[in-house]
Amino acid sequence: MLFAVSMTFIDQTIVSVAAPDIVHELGLSASGMQWVVNAYLLSLAAFFALGGRLADLFGPRRVVVIGTLVFVISSVLCGCVPKGDFAQSWLIIFRATQGLGAALLFPAALAVVVAVFPVERRGRALALFFGLSGALTAIGPLLGGWLTSWTWRAIFWVNVPVAIVALVLTVMARIPDRRRDESLDGVGAVLIAVGMGVSVLGFQQAAIWGWDSAATWACIVGGLAVLALFWRYERGRRHPLVNLTVFRDKAFTVDALVLFFAMLAFVPVFFFASVYAQVSLSASPNQAALYLLYFFAGFAIASQWGGRMLDKQGARGPMKIGTIVGAVGFALWANKLTDLSMHDQWPYVALAGAGIGFILAPASTDAVNRAIGASYGEVTGITQTVRNYAASVGLAVLGTILTHRTTENVVSTLTSRGIPSGTANGVAKDIAEAVTGNGDDRRPTGTGPAATAAREAMPSVRMDFAEANQWVFYGMAIALGIAFLIAVRHPGGKGTPVVAEGEREAALTSPAAPVPPSEGGHRTSA
Repeated sequence: MLFAVSMTFIDQTIVSVAAPDIVHELGLSASGMQWVVNAYLLSLAAFFALGGRLADLFGPRRVVVIGTLVFVISSVLCGCVPKGDFAQSWLIIFRATQGLGAALLFPAALAVVVAVFPVERRGRALALFFGLSGALTAIGPLLGGWLTSWTWRAIFWVNVPVAIVALVLTVMARIPDRRRDESLDGVGAVLIAVGMGVSVLGFQQAAIWGWDSAATWACIVGGLAVLALFWRYERGRRHPLVNLTVFRDKAFTVDALVLFFAMLAFVPVFFFASVYAQVSLSASPNQAALYLLYFFAGFAIASQWGGRMLDKQGARGPMKIGTIVGAVGFALWANKLTDLSMHDQWPYVALAGAGIGFILAPASTDAVNRAIGASYGEVTGITQTVRNYAASVGLAVLGTILTHRTTENVVSTLTSRGIPSGTANGVAKDIAEAVTGNGDDRRPTGTGPAATAAREAMPSVRMDFAEANQWVFYGMAIALGIAFLIAVRHPGGKGTPVVAEGEREAALTSPAAPVPPSEGGHRTSA
C-alpha cells in the first residue's frame, strides 16, 4: 500500500519544480499554472470522501486497483499535452482526473494499513507510513529537477513503472475485499464536490477578479452555502457519504481543525518555496529541489518522534509541540528570505518541516482511532478531505497575497526609476505574473523606456519578490499559531475506536492475512 500511494505523494510536489519549464513551453499564464497545481489538490479534496466510501462499499483492493489505473492513465495524458490554445485546459482537466485517482486510491490503501495494527501500536505504524510518505514527497522535487533537465513531460510518465509495480504488489498481497451492504449517497458526493470546487474557485480567482468583485464573493459564499447544505443533507441520510457522528467527539474535531490549519502551509510551501528559490535565489530546478530537502530532513525526524509520543501519551503533546515549532520555524524562515542566501536559511527551513512532522501523523492517527460508528475508510476520507481542501485554499489565498504584494513592490521600484505610475502598474502586473509562475533568468524584452527600465531593475525585482514571499511565509506561521490555540483544547488521552455495525462480523469472517500480535501478546482481529 505504501508503494501504491507513493505516486500520489510524489505528484503533490513534483510539478512545482517543473512549473517554469511548463509555463515557458506551453505559454501558460501564471494563474493557469497555479490551477495546474491546484486542480490536483482540489480534486483530491472534493473526492476523498467518495473514495473512502467506495472502499467500504466495494472493497479496498478493488478501489486501490481502480484508483491506480485512473491515476496512471491521467498521468500519461498529462505528459502528452499538445502545444497550443488547448494546452492549459488539457493539463488542468487531466491533473484533476489524476486527483480523482489519488482520492480513490489513498483512503482504501490507508484503511488496509490501519486495520492490520491494533490501536496501541498504530501510532508508530502510521508514523512510519507518513514518515516514508513524506520522504517520497521529498523525492518529488529531486526527481522533478532531474527529469526536467531531460523533459518536463517525464515528470508525469515516471508514474507508469511505479503503477505497474504497485499493481503487481497489490495482487501479491492478497488483500481481502470486505464490503458493506449499503447504498452510495450520490447526491452527497455531488454536493461536496460542487461546494469545494466553487468556494476554492472564488479564493483562487480573487487575484484576478479582485476581493471587491461580486463574482469572487458569490463563489466563496455560494460554495460554503453548498457545503452547509451538504452537512444538513447528510444528517438525515440512513447511509450518508460522510458519517457526521464522528464530529461529536471533541478530540476528533480538534484533530481535524489542527490538520486544516497545518495543511494551509504544508502543501503550498512546496510551490512557493520552489518558485522563490528559482526567482530570488536564481537557483536551477535541481538546486530548488535541494532547498526543499532541508524541509523534509526536519519532517522525517520529527514524524517518527511524534509517532512514539502518540503511542505513549496521545496526540495532544506532539500536536502542541508541532504547532509551536512550526510557527516559530516559518516565522524565522520568512525573516531570512530577504537575505537571498540558501545557506543562511536551512536551519529555519528544517525547523518548519519538523513542526509539520510532529503534527501530521499524530493528528491523522488520533482522528482514525476515535472513529465512532464509522469505518476506517470513511474516517480517512474525512481527514484527507479536510487536509486537501485546506491545501487548495492555502494555495489560492497565499497565491493572491504573493501576486498582490509582488505587484505593489515592483510598482514602487519602477516609479523610483522615473517610470510614470500608469506605465509602471502595467509593467509590474506583467512582471508579477511572470515571476510567480516562471522562475528563470529571462529578462523582459522590448526597446521602449519601460522595458529598458524593467530589465535594469531585475536585481531589485528579485528582492521585491523575496519581500512579497515574506508575507506568504508569515501567513503560514500565523496558520500554525491558530492551530496551536486549537490543539490546547484537545482533551488528551488515546482514542479507542468503536467498530461500525457490520464491520466486526466482516472482519471475523473475511480471509484476512494474519494480524501481528499486540504488545501484550494477544492477537487482535483486523
